[in-house]
Amino acid sequence: MFKNIVGNQKVKEYLKTSIETRNISHSYMFIGKSGIGKKLFAKEFAKKIMCLNYEKMDEEDCKCESCIKFETNSNPDYIEIFPDGKTLKIDQIRKMQEKIAEKPIISNRKVYVIDNADLMNEESQNCLLKTLEEPPEYAVIILVVSNESKILSTIKSRCILVKFNPLSSDEIKTIVPNLSDDFVKILEGSLENSENIEEKQNQYMQINEIVDLIGKKCSLAELFNKSELLYSNKDDIINILEYLNVIFFEKKWISLVEIVEKTKQKIISNNNYDMCIDYLLMHIWEEVNEKNYRS
Repeated sequence: MFKNIVGNQKVKEYLKTSIETRNISHSYMFIGKSGIGKKLFAKEFAKKIMCLNYEKMDEEDCKCESCIKFETNSNPDYIEIFPDGKTLKIDQIRKMQEKIAEKPIISNRKVYVIDNADLMNEESQNCLLKTLEEPPEYAVIILVVSNESKILSTIKSRCILVKFNPLSSDEIKTIVPNLSDDFVKILEGSLENSENIEEKQNQYMQINEIVDLIGKKCSLAELFNKSELLYSNKDDIINILEYLNVIFFEKKWISLVEIVEKTKQKIISNNNYDMCIDYLLMHIWEEVNEKNYRS
């Protein structure tokens, strides 16, 4: 059970024990940063508690009708609710409440997974609260949450809170083996941006070349000429700057880390983008050259 999911062994053990003892709650909240596998856990847990062959729950290839349809994404008793745009709207919760009153068609239970549940506003959460207070006996609701602080205490008090840890560096490299150690550090225990970073490793190698140039105390013109990458990647610049900080921090170039952080804040505050990169490069060059920066 959960054999194909990496990380959070304690969560695996807890959920497996819950299934073995048939101690299944009507509502759960899976809490942790994005990109660490909460949704995968929710789906696997749902499949197991919906299975018609409880006694064979360790078999990954159960052939009961519920599991077969689950694997083909056609099980009518498993429902996922996603944000409609940037929020989970109250109409989505109301629709769920109408459907949840209908008994399971082929499975032991009816499971609703509400993804990014922290995107519900207060009105939507209060609407959901009515169902959490008196759920049908066959229903299980799993809220997948990245920002726990946005969830009302009345909602949390009616859920079993299952907290997930970030992935370790070794766990990330098990999933994405081609990432360098520096890239793994940027991910900070989450796979949310792993595909993007893996695709752009050549781009990040260019960042290493810029850092090498800085270390050689190049001229300002050389630094600007080498830094076209920074000007042309506005959409990915925060990730690039975070990678730059990883390198600076390892080299103990703390004053350069401070310059990068100030640049990030300028960009986030919607200052003119090219001027933000100008600021970054000029201040780095001045720190290294004019102020006799020592590595």
